[in-house]
Amino acid sequence: MMPLSDLFVEVYVRIDDALVSRAVPIPRRPGPPPACSDAEVLTLAVVRHLLERRSERAWLAEVRRDWAHYFPRVPHRSEFNRRVRWLWGAFEYLRQQAAATLPVDPWQQIDTSALPVKHPSRVRGPDAWDGPNELHAGFGRDAAHAEWFYGVRLAVRTDLGRRVVRAWGLVPAAVDERAVADSLLAGVTCRGLLLDRGFVSAPWAAGYAQRGIQVVVAHSRADRQRLPAAVRRPVAALRNRIETTLGEITDVDGLRLARHGAHTLWGLLTRTAATLLAHTWLRLAYV
Repeated sequence: MMPLSDLFVEVYVRIDDALVSRAVPIPRRPGPPPACSDAEVLTLAVVRHLLERRSERAWLAEVRRDWAHYFPRVPHRSEFNRRVRWLWGAFEYLRQQAAATLPVDPWQQIDTSALPVKHPSRVRGPDAWDGPNELHAGFGRDAAHAEWFYGVRLAVRTDLGRRVVRAWGLVPAAVDERAVADSLLAGVTCRGLLLDRGFVSAPWAAGYAQRGIQVVVAHSRADRQRLPAAVRRPVAALRNRIETTLGEITDVDGLRLARHGAHTLWGLLTRTAATLLAHTWLRLAYV
């Protein structure tokens, strides 16, 4: 990645150009214009996610201390947090516009990943983890780590080749993944789908075959052991491609979304949108 000084400039110019040209619409809000512009707030949020800085408080303190010549009027953390949530849709507009610069891969992959919001042992009846479209935090099984979690899931559809996110959503922790795939594929024409084993269903796959879309489900480890040795490596590579994409977004070695630190589902929605924008720009080598 480029030096931080260049990164600030690159990200700010991309965002400011999009806002000035109105390619990214910003909702109107009452009151006088803020001292720190929307472009500056969005830049600080995106760069924080690109650098994988978990603590928003520490990040703003670092900017005030070391980069005041770039950002002379950094808002207080509470104001900054409110404004980032207000602007969350801008992250998604920017992501969609960046992804649209590349043709869609004829093969797509879909998967979900757990986004815990608190430890299951700390759940005591109803709580305030409610979000848009009647989304609520709940219990689900994290197959990747073989454990239960309390939260929601991130569902993504990406290109198989470039692994650029094409569609995404936050969905309940316990959900029929085939229904999630149907939603992410609405109106989409592609040649084939690579899916994890949670999507296994012959009738469901047959329905897509009738639409001319081939469904390929990644083999489990036990299945791979029964395959001829010559084909085990390519089959494993296909499965790793699914896991790698989500790992880049959620894991400690990636953009750390699974350790989001949000306190509300609206906050998690905002951080997810910013993280997926950062991931898209990294995949496209914008920064």
